[in-house]
Amino acid sequence: MGEQHEDQEHGAELARPPLTTARAREMTAGLRAAMDDVRRSVAVLAARVRDAHAARVWLPLGHSSWESYCAAEFGISRAQAYRLLDVARTLTAIGGAVAAGPGLSRTRDTDSESPAALDYGLSQRALIDVSSRSVDVAELITRRLATLAHSGLQALDEPTVSAVVRQAVRDVRTAPSLPPADAPADPALAELRRVIDDLAASTHQLGELMLEVAPAYLSDTAATDVLAPLCEEIGENLESGLAARRYAMSGDRRALYGTVL
Repeated sequence: MGEQHEDQEHGAELARPPLTTARAREMTAGLRAAMDDVRRSVAVLAARVRDAHAARVWLPLGHSSWESYCAAEFGISRAQAYRLLDVARTLTAIGGAVAAGPGLSRTRDTDSESPAALDYGLSQRALIDVSSRSVDVAELITRRLATLAHSGLQALDEPTVSAVVRQAVRDVRTAPSLPPADAPADPALAELRRVIDDLAASTHQLGELMLEVAPAYLSDTAATDVLAPLCEEIGENLESGLAARRYAMSGDRRALYGTVL
């Protein structure tokens, strides 16, 4: 009986009329809208979590702590309660970096801490992943927005700012921090490290130049088309130029392995 029922279910599935292109596009649009709604809800939730925690909302309700308040009122665990705070703090740091950027006063809501101002289309998972490095994310956003503003090659409208924010989060998320290295006792090694540090610093400057021409939200493929004429003009190898650009975006020297270093 179980096998017969399973066959009937499969038969019903096969009997469905073929999906038209128009219907497939309609379903895809519905999925895209639902995903956008979820991402927007992350910003709204983050703003309300931030405000509730700052107001110590648990005290008037008779709870001893934030975690006990979340457990009693919403049925979530201690870990979930603090993940909500991580998301709120990360988005607030990002919003502050955007608000402090040059020429950005009209790109977002005038209140930089409102839910609308915190909506950059970022998933909760991505925000949690970079929560311990929110300062790095904010600094990266500030530097890239300043580079774009000074280059004058790209209008700092809302889509551009959001693209810069998402790319900065992606870069920090995928490039973990390297542990600090102890100074070598051998003077020759110390001198070699100094030379490498100087080379990395100059390469970072080159990468910032590349970012002025090919902003951070462009993929490597798109950046190649833009940077090829520049690299040819200044006598720079294109692969090294792309590596320098990746280094300027991430701050991670591993982006230079196999090219500059």
